[in-house]
Amino acid sequence: MKSHPAFAPGHVAVVTGAADGIGFAAARRFANLGLRVCMADVDAEKLAGAAAEVEGSIAIPTDVSKLEQVQALRDRVYESLGRVDVLMYNAGVSRPTGSWTEIENWRRVLGVNLWGVIHGIHVFVPRMIEQDTPALVINSGSKQGITTPPGNPAYNVSKAGIKAATEALQHSLRNSESGQVSAHLLIPGFTYTGMMRRALPEKPDAAWTPEQVVEFMLDSIARGDFYILCPDNDVSRAVDEKRMAWAMGDLIENRPPLSRWHPDYKEAFDAFMKPDE
Repeated sequence: MKSHPAFAPGHVAVVTGAADGIGFAAARRFANLGLRVCMADVDAEKLAGAAAEVEGSIAIPTDVSKLEQVQALRDRVYESLGRVDVLMYNAGVSRPTGSWTEIENWRRVLGVNLWGVIHGIHVFVPRMIEQDTPALVINSGSKQGITTPPGNPAYNVSKAGIKAATEALQHSLRNSESGQVSAHLLIPGFTYTGMMRRALPEKPDAAWTPEQVVEFMLDSIARGDFYILCPDNDVSRAVDEKRMAWAMGDLIENRPPLSRWHPDYKEAFDAFMKPDE
């Protein structure tokens, strides 16, 4: 399968959240493809260690929740490397939140996950359009931003916002005069990242590795997919599709919100999820 022209040797990729997990795996894979990679992360020490493993990369510590730091990141990349062909916004955090509790955690999660993406779009995309060359914006969303399960509303809100922002971005890009830049929404499945490693020292059999996610992402982009909906070793695409369809059905059928987890709808949901015969 032919890769997207943005991944040509000598081109430039910027990856946020690059010190670990999917971001690190992407940076390493992009470098293997011959791209010059700028790795950004808020953890300067961890970033330096990660960058040492990615040949030819540069590391720029960045807090993506701060507009001025994203602007400084852009300026340093263009000064040092002259262009941006792939912008992968992967930086993300999770903090415990309730609907009316932990407001400072709400601010941090939305600041990094959602405002980070918004900052990246506003700061990088106009310059990428001006290049008038094939280029990509890849934003990391989550299935939790689509089905919004109970348990961590701030994270769900941030990822639902990324989905909406990236959909709007792609609509604007495909209707722009240049038409050279495209946006894509990465939706990982169960993936064993540093965030998960703190709770689970060993990778569960059900989880994909970050490297598997990146390979799936590259294949999806080569096909022209906008929604990069990753399976894992436990959940197939068919199961994901049914779960997402049920979530939208709450609105269409006027069921209670999050009816998938409502005891009155357990039997109906279980019947809905049975494999098609």
